[in-house]
Amino acid sequence: MSWLVLVLSGVLEAVWATALGRSEGLTRLGPSLTFAISLALSMAGLAYAMRELPVGTSYAVWVGIGASLTVVHAMLTGTEPASLAKVLLVAGIVSCVVGLKVLH
Repeated sequence: MSWLVLVLSGVLEAVWATALGRSEGLTRLGPSLTFAISLALSMAGLAYAMRELPVGTSYAVWVGIGASLTVVHAMLTGTEPASLAKVLLVAGIVSCVVGLKVLH
């Protein structure tokens, strides 16, 4: 259960990061509310997962999922240019996250 919560919390990290970028400095209500709610839920899920999983592994997986999804979303929506190098580097992050799960 902790791994599932951790993965969902990582997804929520991508949600809050994207919403923060769209909030224009927290001046737009919708994205600002999305940011605040997803941030709180993401942190709560991370804290829950850390009750059973090691702190270092939990944090690395959470950040890796959030960062990877944020970059992929930005490339897919055109807010950030896509390149083969970026895709390969994101694939490297994902493989490291999977490796941490396998080792645990």
